Amino acid sequence: MKRRKLLVTLLLGAIIVASLALTGVADDANTGVLHVGIFADLHAHDTNSPGEGKVMTTYPQRLGACVDAMNAWPADLVIELGDFVNGAFVMGAPLGDPARIVGILDKAEAIYAKLDAPRYYVLGNHDVYDLSKDEFLAHTAATKMYESFDAGAYHFVILDAQYNKKGEDISHAGWVVQGNIPQPEIDWLKADFAATDKPTIVCVHQRLEIDHDLLSGGGPEILHNKEVQKVMEDSGVVIAVFEGHDHMNAHTVINGIHYIEFDQLTDEHNSNPSWAFVTLDPQARTITIVGAGDQANWDLLYDLPSSGR
Repeated sequence: MKRRKLLVTLLLGAIIVASLALTGVADDANTGVLHVGIFADLHAHDTNSPGEGKVMTTYPQRLGACVDAMNAWPADLVIELGDFVNGAFVMGAPLGDPARIVGILDKAEAIYAKLDAPRYYVLGNHDVYDLSKDEFLAHTAATKMYESFDAGAYHFVILDAQYNKKGEDISHAGWVVQGNIPQPEIDWLKADFAATDKPTIVCVHQRLEIDHDLLSGGGPEILHNKEVQKVMEDSGVVIAVFEGHDHMNAHTVINGIHYIEFDQLTDEHNSNPSWAFVTLDPQARTITIVGAGDQANWDLLYDLPSSGR
C-alpha cells in the first residue's frame, strides 16, 4: 500500500509539472517570475512511531520523489521548512542509540543534494533532538542557522527559532516543542529588513502567528512571536511567512502579511507525501501555490505594506 501511494503521488506530480509547462508557467526568463519549491517535516528516521501513526522509514522514497518533481518543474530554489531529520525520540517505540541520527541525516542530505537548484534549510525542533546546530551545519549544505538572500526580485529570510527561554541554543535536547527567537536575532532581523526594498518572504519552522499551543504549556509556538510580527509589519517589505511544524494546511492574513503553513512530507495517519510548487510573480504581485499530495492550492495577492519609506 505504501508503494502504491508513492506511485500515485509521483504520477500526480508528473501531471502537475506537465500542466505547468503547457500553460507556459515554466518559461519565465523575461518576466521575473520565480519558482520556489517548498517541503516541510520530512522526519527522516529508521524507526516508525506507532504512538503518532507516523511512517518515517520511507523517507528516501518520499524525499526522492519530491526532488525529482522539483528538478522536472524546474525549481529555481528549494527550501525545506524544518524537521528534516527526526531524532531518536518517538512515541511507542524504543529510542535506540542517538548517535545513529547523524548517519540518517547524511542519507537524507545525499538525496536532497540531487536537487539541480540551490537548496536551503530551516532548523526544526526535531533537528536538535540529538544533534547540535554545528553538527547539523557540518552534515548539510547549510552554512548559517539564520540568514537572508536575494533571488530574482525577491528577498528571503531564514529564521532560527530553536532557542530555549533563556535565548541559548537548543542542542541534544531529547525532546522539545516550543521555540524562541531571542533579542540578538530580532536585532539582526530589523537590520536585514532595513537593508532591502524587495518583497520579502520569511521562512521559519514553528508558526509565528499561533498564540496558544497547549502542548508547550499554553504559550505561543515561538516566544517573542508578537515582537517578531511587529518587526515584520513595521519593515514594510514582508509579504509572506512560510512555516512548517503543525503538519497541516493553513493560511491566514495578519496586517497584510500572508502566513502559510505547509503540509508534511512525512506519512502520518496514512497521509500522502506532500510538497508545494510556489510561483512568485513580481509584476502581478501574486503567490501561487500548487500542491502535490495533500498540499492545498492557493492563489494569493500581495501588496507591500506602507512603511513610510
